Amino acid sequence: MKSKKKHSSNGEVNLLHGDCKKLLKAIKSNSIDLVVTSPPYDNLRTYNDQKPFTFEDFKEIANELKRILKDGGTIVWIVGDAVLKGSESGTSFRQALYFKEVGLNIHDTMIYQKSGFQFPMTNRYQQVFEYMFVLTKGKPKTFNPIKDKENKCAGEKVKGTERQRDGSLTLKRVKNVGKFGMRTNIWQINNGYMKTTTDKFAYEHPAMFPEQLAEDHILSWSNPNDTVLDPFMGAGTTGKACKKLNRNFIGIELDSSYFQLAEKRVS
Repeated sequence: MKSKKKHSSNGEVNLLHGDCKKLLKAIKSNSIDLVVTSPPYDNLRTYNDQKPFTFEDFKEIANELKRILKDGGTIVWIVGDAVLKGSESGTSFRQALYFKEVGLNIHDTMIYQKSGFQFPMTNRYQQVFEYMFVLTKGKPKTFNPIKDKENKCAGEKVKGTERQRDGSLTLKRVKNVGKFGMRTNIWQINNGYMKTTTDKFAYEHPAMFPEQLAEDHILSWSNPNDTVLDPFMGAGTTGKACKKLNRNFIGIELDSSYFQLAEKRVS
């Protein structure tokens, strides 16, 4: 195992080279505020000489993540499904339900909508999204909503109502609408070359998620000086976002070439 720890004014960084199934066991219980990661689901990408990621591997990791997560901590699990013999694998739902089985809450099922797609479909609509399951250990202790959705009725007064069991409506409140409101749980984020990141060398990794995606989840579910973990660090996107946003970061990566990419990006 190779480990690189660095202290700086914008958070501590601890990069671990090795198998997260083993390395997670060394992390103290109830010590992680937030996990932001995307596992190598359904073997949609080849990651050099790594062995296939099985559901048994996932279950072992899921249990460790639950153990090390603080009460009120959050996991953002970004995942999709392969198309096998003409139908989707369902791996994403299977993983989300297993997290629930081990005692975590499915706090929200969010959508990451991409700005493009790779190949045109011939017998289904174009696939342009991945799931972002937001899982919590009890009630989430942190939520900092991003308010950048422009309101169509800005400056107006609107009445909030609630439907009763008998079908009638009860007035709850009247409020003035501001220019911007809280986002929905569908995030449209640009991806692709020089949109996912402007770090040209990072594209040696075949499946990065956008820096903006990592930053926005870190802002939403953690506070400065919190500890954020990515057990499938890849090219270090989550770590780079943590340094920018003054969070402590622990990253684990099995592949040596990707670990070196992450070292370069995070430092």
